[in-house]
Amino acid sequence: MAILEVDNISKRFGGLLALNDVSFGVEKGEILGIIGPNGAGKTTLFGVVSGFIAPSSGDVRFDGQRITGISPDRLTRCGLVRSFQIVQTFADMTTLEVVTTAALTRRPLRQAIDYAAEVLTRVGLGAKLDETPATLSLQDKKLLEVAKCVATDPQCILLDEVMAGLTMAETEAPMAIIRELNSSGVTIVMVEHVMPVIMRMATRMVVINFGEKIAEGTPDEIIKDRKVIDAYFGEHLDA
Repeated sequence: MAILEVDNISKRFGGLLALNDVSFGVEKGEILGIIGPNGAGKTTLFGVVSGFIAPSSGDVRFDGQRITGISPDRLTRCGLVRSFQIVQTFADMTTLEVVTTAALTRRPLRQAIDYAAEVLTRVGLGAKLDETPATLSLQDKKLLEVAKCVATDPQCILLDEVMAGLTMAETEAPMAIIRELNSSGVTIVMVEHVMPVIMRMATRMVVINFGEKIAEGTPDEIIKDRKVIDAYFGEHLDA
């Protein structure tokens, strides 16, 4: 059963066609990877799905309901939440306060504080409740971004390049957390450039190039697709 449906989404910014008639579905409980070259339209797509950008045409449905045009805060309360490629934090807040702010979408203050501490512990930041985001390593900032999403009790999380800038060793902790979330019933949609990560994580993949979907399938199918190799991987693909 599809929890998220993207139907013929197009988006123009003036004369630029950033997305052109993109359609795909996301099954409840899966991990879907979205890949493509820089500038392909992936982050724009996330912006449309999460309510930050209005599409020029097309529709988005979540859990069977049309959500096109619904604001991000309302979508969060419906169970659809996104992370950001550039980590979004409040510099003068502690990590506990940042995640508490997210938890307030579902809980009164006292419960939100307790749940935020629980979530931070769950993602490995339990010892850093009183630190500010500026003092955190890049890996911990990425984990904080995930924690903000988790604190909203989502059904589906859109993760925008959560592994960007990390070493392969540093990706292990986020991957373990994402797998644990998925095992608990959370659907994951990942935009990711770190190919070893997405190939290990995704059960299915969608490939976008110049704003158009050019392929969809399992990771094994995607790495053998000639259009994908030409557009994304280049001529020399180490499979």
